Amino acid sequence: VQLQASGGGVVQTGDSLRLSCVQSGGTFSRWNLGWFRQLPGAEREFVAAISWSGATTHYSDSVKGRFTISRDNAQNTVHLQMNNLKPEDTAVYLCAADISRLGFGPHLASAYEYEYWGQGTQVTVSS
Repeated sequence: VQLQASGGGVVQTGDSLRLSCVQSGGTFSRWNLGWFRQLPGAEREFVAAISWSGATTHYSDSVKGRFTISRDNAQNTVHLQMNNLKPEDTAVYLCAADISRLGFGPHLASAYEYEYWGQGTQVTVSS
């Protein structure tokens, strides 16, 4: 199983970016997926998660109302639309897959719930 994230870049405050993560191998359509972000030397911070069907989503308070997670199971892809970006959104963004099939819930805010991780894409927001 491989996850490949892309779409990061350098933007200004208030700009938008759309991140994508393509998965190869495994049964993508049956997995819950998440986006996390990480600063150097820090732990991974939960950003958003989406259920295997796409029907249910969960966001951190810091991005709620600005970010939208979505998925296209036909394309094995999960997206993170980020609007109204702020300097504090600067980080490496990583996508992750939860293959446990234990259901969708607040527990998916923990990085420990995910078995597979992509390599990350850098997002830098200048003030």
